[in-house]
This record gives sequence, C-alpha cells and structure tokens, in this order.
Amino acid sequence: MTASVYPKIELHVHLEGTVRPATLLEIARRNNQPLPADAVEGLTALYEFTDLAHFVHVWLLTTGCLRTATDFRQVVVDYAGEAAGFGAVYLEGIFSPGERVKRGVDWDELFTGYTEGAVEAYERHGVTVRLTPDIHRELDPEIAEECARVAVRYRDRGVVGLGLGGREVGNPAEPYRRAFEIARDGGLGIVPHAGEAAGPESIREVLSMDPARIRHGIRAVEDRGLLAEIVDRGVVLDVCPTSNMRLGGVASLAAHPLPALRAAGALCTINTDDPAMFGTDLGREYEISAKLGVSAEDAYLAGVAGALCDDRTRAELTSRVERLA
Repeated sequence: MTASVYPKIELHVHLEGTVRPATLLEIARRNNQPLPADAVEGLTALYEFTDLAHFVHVWLLTTGCLRTATDFRQVVVDYAGEAAGFGAVYLEGIFSPGERVKRGVDWDELFTGYTEGAVEAYERHGVTVRLTPDIHRELDPEIAEECARVAVRYRDRGVVGLGLGGREVGNPAEPYRRAFEIARDGGLGIVPHAGEAAGPESIREVLSMDPARIRHGIRAVEDRGLLAEIVDRGVVLDVCPTSNMRLGGVASLAAHPLPALRAAGALCTINTDDPAMFGTDLGREYEISAKLGVSAEDAYLAGVAGALCDDRTRAELTSRVERLA
C-alpha cells in the first residue's frame, strides 16, 4: 500500500496552527479581532519564520483571534477533514489555553469547543481525535497548574494528556513539574516538547518527569547515551521534518537526523506541527519521511505505540494494519 493511502496517525499537531490563512481572516472578522495582515498574501508573508522565537511571536499575533467555542470547534473539524484526506484515522490535537485565558476567554469555553469539535470530527470525517492541551514555558506556573486541573476535569470528554511548549532556551521545564504531577495523578499522559531548539540537556530534564512521549527530541542524536536511554525506555519521539527545517533546527531536510534516530532504534511518529504556518500537510510529511527511511507502516506502528488512547481504541488502530497484512 502506498504512503498516500496507508492509514496515518498524527500525534503532534497544534490545532491553532492548522487554520489556513483565508479561514483565519474569516474568524478574525467574525470576532472583530485585528490581525497583523488583512489579506491571505500578507499572512503568508508573515509565516516566513527566522527561528523558533520569531515563530512564537507570529503565532501569538495571529492565533489570538480565536475566541469562542464555535471557533475552537471549527478548528478541530476543519483539520480532521483535511487530515482524513491523507488517510488519517487518529489524531492527538494540541491546543494552548494559557494565552487565550490571559486574554479573557473562559476555560470551559475553550475546552468545550475543542472537545465538541472532536466529537463532530468523528461524526463527519471518521477520524478519532483526542486532545492534549499545552502549557508554555513562560506561563505563570499557577495558571499552568489550573490548566492541568481543568484538563483532568475534561478527561472523560477526550482530553488525554498535558503538554509543554514554547521557547526552550532559557526556559526550563522544572517550574511546571507540579502541573505535570496534577495531570498524571488525574490519569493524563505527559507529552512535553524538548530537544528542538535546545540540546540534550532539555531532553534529559523532561525525561526526569517520566513523559509518555517527547515532542521533537531530535537533538538526542547529539548524545549517544541519551539516545540509548530513550530507546531502552521505549519513549516515542514525535518528529516534524518540515517544522524542524523551517525553524532552523536542521539545515535541510537531507540533513535531518530522522535516519539516525531510526537506526538507533527510536520509535518516531511523523507529524505536521503547524501545517498552515509551515506550508505543509500530512501527506507531504509522510513523503519526506519515506525518503528519509521511515515508511508509512513504521510511522503508523510508532503512532500506535505512542498514542494516549484507551485500550479499545488502540486495539482498533492495531487491527487496521493487521487487516492490510
């Protein structure tokens, strides 16, 4: 079966970063929210990022127009439809409540919109969507801990994990250890970003927090002992090739460490990260990864291993590939 039609699992996609420019402009007008550009071409030009810090700056400027449960629901449903066109059957979508709450959006407005969107995504597109809200490395730890408590409250509505994103350099994960403890005690998995802009020390720090997966983690190749530990512990890495190139994490796709990670035995899922902002899609990321030595089947099996789903869903995902054998 070809990569274009083989079933796909995506575990690292920021839902706010899936909104294509035309839709973002439509939502901004609906909410009477200003954007730094008033045309598709202007937004597209903004997405020429120089590094992770620049990306975060633009991300905050643009995604702030998302304000209502209707917006959040639409974001999930629209992306599920797009991903389904590339064969996606299971997604773990990231959303970042902290900035929205700081701008006056209610916690329940956010979580209700996203969780209802997940239900509709399955009804309309047949894609199972689970959710992993993200706290970021410059967020007040008290707000992060409140986010963890709300996430636990929505566990029975499709929230399965708590993530950590934002600027790694100069912003350690340690202040958010308590938020992770709250999430874990409430039955959620821990899925921090690490080893993207910062090196092996960033990965070692989050490994001490017993993560279910590590988002990115590509710089583990710089430390053979660390990479061996990741492999021995079976920690799945969520790899985003185009994102890594666009943000300067790798010089080119040809230089991407994905082949070295796989050669060492690391399980690697394949993901878009922020597809609208990076000008990519799930099909393209799988094509790139195939050229780097990771087949659609390899990526799918890593997705099954890393998904934070219940046992019944995991069995259903496994049976899909067994039927193809």
